[in-house]
Amino acid sequence: MYNVAIIGAGPAGIFSALEIVKLKPDWKVVLIEKGDKIEDRKCLLREGYSKCPTCKKCGLLCGWGGAGAFSDGKLTLTPDVGGHLIDYMSRKKVEDLIDYADKLYLEFGATDEVFGTDQKTFDELERQASLAELKLVHSPVRHLGTERSLDVLKNMQDYLMDKITILNNVSAKNFIVECEQVKGIVLDNGDTIEAEYTIIAPGREGADWLTHEFAKNKIGMVNNAVDIGVRVELPAPVFEPITSKLYESKLIYYSPTFGDAVRTFCMNPNGEVVQENYNGIATVNGHSYANIKTRNTNFALLVSEQFTEPFKEPIAYGQRIASLANMLGGGILVQRFGDLLDGRRSTPDRIKSSIIEPTLKCATPGDLSLVLPYRQLTSIIEMLYALDKIAPGTASRYTLLYGIEVKFYSARVKLTNDLETEGVKNLFTIGDGAGVTRGLIQASASGVHVARVICSR
Repeated sequence: MYNVAIIGAGPAGIFSALEIVKLKPDWKVVLIEKGDKIEDRKCLLREGYSKCPTCKKCGLLCGWGGAGAFSDGKLTLTPDVGGHLIDYMSRKKVEDLIDYADKLYLEFGATDEVFGTDQKTFDELERQASLAELKLVHSPVRHLGTERSLDVLKNMQDYLMDKITILNNVSAKNFIVECEQVKGIVLDNGDTIEAEYTIIAPGREGADWLTHEFAKNKIGMVNNAVDIGVRVELPAPVFEPITSKLYESKLIYYSPTFGDAVRTFCMNPNGEVVQENYNGIATVNGHSYANIKTRNTNFALLVSEQFTEPFKEPIAYGQRIASLANMLGGGILVQRFGDLLDGRRSTPDRIKSSIIEPTLKCATPGDLSLVLPYRQLTSIIEMLYALDKIAPGTASRYTLLYGIEVKFYSARVKLTNDLETEGVKNLFTIGDGAGVTRGLIQASASGVHVARVICSR
């Protein structure tokens, strides 16, 4: 019997545990994580495999620290991007939670440097963006880098090891609800965890499980926008005038043809493109190290589509599109922008004759127009031309496009302002998997918030 059970050891779950331990040190807390301890996480693709072996549990997505925290470690210190917490509380409260979470990262070893704090520099870049019909969101960023992020998360893990119960390599199968109140969790090994309060923070990897489990228990859900797109890779000097000042630029563009919002996401100066495995589906992502630099910069271009009734499966929609790319290329597809415009597939020879050397070696040259729906593809092309106005060279014929990038946080649970599920008492849902957040710092802040709510009861 525990006071609190937490599903998922990503930033949302970790920060819930950290705050509960601080406020209620005598409470019994269990944290359940389907992946490994952080020191045991690994990716066979990085260890010499020519193709992703599609492990049952992807080492880049599962395990202590979650997906984004382990792979890159960018803390975007503003309520304006990275989540929807301001839908549940005041902007001032969200700012305070972000500031508190940021200080905790610093306590556990995060770097002191924050990019994008000079207002004069931002104003000039914002002016340039406006002339290109782009909206630049002011978003100061603290960048840990992959290796430093690992150290910070290891410190958090070591701190909590003797204060709570941590169960690795075990998954939550379902949760137990009696008389409209959560009573605990059944694990995939048959064990039952009884708890007064349950926090569900499964991350994007667990978004599909969360959707089906909540539907089974008749817990209300609403469709989030589906984010589908590509990862762009180009020479680092193209974006250097922007990344040297902001590190990551959050740019939004409304495509003239369809009016859809296209946004840059997860920008990695001098970084590398990586492959991830979502339940057997290969998708693309990117990250950057603190001390290891490549000659390229990469970022995602994501098109947001808000679906209405009767459509109720945004995650399945994204999975189908990513699966189609896997079918054609045996994994990730890569295509030169010039080849896309010319209506031809990229070939290994065409990729080799480019000025850009791909950092993801296992990607298959192909044709993304056979995969992406026309609407999203048109919006991405229009966004690339808009970006070319502020970063000349973005729309080069040599620019590489990898597909498919899709974010599986599309299921959004109906929650109270305490982030408690409507209709089931003492069941809290937070983080990216619940559609509440879309980044590390707001996921961490949501964990702090629910921990305080629980401890106050």
